[in-house]
Amino acid sequence: MEKLLTPKQLSELLQVDQSTVYLWTHTEFLPFYKLGRSVRFAESEVWEWVKQRKRKSSGRATMKYDINALSR
Repeated sequence: MEKLLTPKQLSELLQVDQSTVYLWTHTEFLPFYKLGRSVRFAESEVWEWVKQRKRKSSGRATMKYDINALSR
C-alpha cells in the first residue's frame, strides 16, 4: 500500500492552504481516509481527483455541499 499523506503534506503538494484541504475533506469534495480522529490521503487517488477536474472551457468550477451539514 502506498504511503498516505497528512493534510499538511497534501496542502503543500497542491499548493493550497491547509484550511482548504480541511474544507474539501469536511464537504467530502476530495477522497480521504478517516483513521480515528485523523484524515489521510492516498496520493494516487488525489492525482486522479485532480485529473477529473480538468476544465476545457473557462467556466467556473463549483463545490456542491449541504449547507446544513456545515452547521453541525
